[in-house]
Amino acid sequence: MRIGVPREIKTQEYRVGLTPSSVREIVHHGHQVVVESGAGLGANFDDEAYQAIGAEIAPDADAVFADAEMIVKVKEPQAQEFSLLRDGQILFTYLHLAAAQDVAEALIRSGGIGIAYETVTDDDGGLPLLAPMSEVAGRLAVQVGAHCLEKESGGRGVLLGGVPGVEAANVLVIGGGVAGTNAVRMAMGMEARVTVLDRSLDRLRELDMQFGPTLNTIYSTVDAVERHVLDSDLVIGAVLVPGAAAPKLVTGEMVKSMRRGAVLVDIAIDQGGCFETSHATTHDDPTFIVDEVVHYCVANMPAAVARSSTAALNNATLPFVLALADKGYRAALQADANFRAGLNVLAGDVTHGAVADALGLPYMPAEDALRN
Repeated sequence: MRIGVPREIKTQEYRVGLTPSSVREIVHHGHQVVVESGAGLGANFDDEAYQAIGAEIAPDADAVFADAEMIVKVKEPQAQEFSLLRDGQILFTYLHLAAAQDVAEALIRSGGIGIAYETVTDDDGGLPLLAPMSEVAGRLAVQVGAHCLEKESGGRGVLLGGVPGVEAANVLVIGGGVAGTNAVRMAMGMEARVTVLDRSLDRLRELDMQFGPTLNTIYSTVDAVERHVLDSDLVIGAVLVPGAAAPKLVTGEMVKSMRRGAVLVDIAIDQGGCFETSHATTHDDPTFIVDEVVHYCVANMPAAVARSSTAALNNATLPFVLALADKGYRAALQADANFRAGLNVLAGDVTHGAVADALGLPYMPAEDALRN
């Protein structure tokens, strides 16, 4: 199979779909890889590193999309890439279609095969291709939140961990999944006072056992969210409904009543955000202020640490790329129900129920679509 790696063109997206190490493994399996010139530079992989292990270098994205049977990316196609998508071509990337109607419509029109990293599952119901970036985003959320709390950023002027004789900041993490757990870990490491909300008692028990009595674990209700949001200096939204739009858990009225200079970091912004006042931002203009509360809503947070993020992502995605290349998409997806959950669009049909519901589009079960 010929596999294409275009340069990411989303604003300040520095990651790349495949590292040279992954390309070497793919070539070892007997496949060809074509990489757009400069695609890896944001993660400090130059063209020579790809050429040295057998990749071809293409001059532009047009050449990559036209030549490849499968495109491996990091972010969803941007508007200028829609016309490059074509019938029968596999697109393997983060899609987040529930919050991107234009991307979904472009994929449907193209007749291609859209497989989303974020909806591939595992035997335990986890999301193995989302987890590495959730780990990065959770850790970064505390790092950027601490910076946003500084006075020059519009924040309260609060040091996250305090100092002897001065109280530490109150940090609220909404959602105890992978991103939330990593946020908790970082915030506690910086000696903040941390509360986590989740609707799974089992997950709260696990977090209590993992972090001990200094972590405040609270069952999530409307009342609990409101009480703890109003008492927090930093709120990190880390909720996820696989394939669907994120629920709006923090209302505009709550934001109005928050402390002046408090900070909201919305990790769920890729799925539409979990704060009513959120809208997507970029790394070159990451924050905005609503009712004197600082909002950080960058939709591709892990791009800030592109080399680490790319390596972590490839560790998870490479086995799936090889399965698609070695077996073909139909056989690979039919053989693995967890991988099949990643199929979002096939030949004009939406094949993921949550995506179809979120966009108000007809739904074709993946199993049926693959048999057609």
